[in-house]
Amino acid sequence: MVALLVLALLAIIALEAPGLLRKKAWRELAAFSFFLVLGFALALPQVLGFAVPSPNIAIEALFRPLSDWLR
Repeated sequence: MVALLVLALLAIIALEAPGLLRKKAWRELAAFSFFLVLGFALALPQVLGFAVPSPNIAIEALFRPLSDWLR
């Protein structure tokens, strides 16, 4: 299953990165790379069978002070 995840990652890179490099879209390439690595980092523990906490918990903790302040 890990091999399939890595294969999917490599396929996405092979399809998207050459166009961004050809256009010299460095910011888009950086954003693409960041989100691709983030997605891979979240997917890998799930594939390996680890319990991954929901990202909503961190988002809620981050924005709770703002929400409380706006009330």
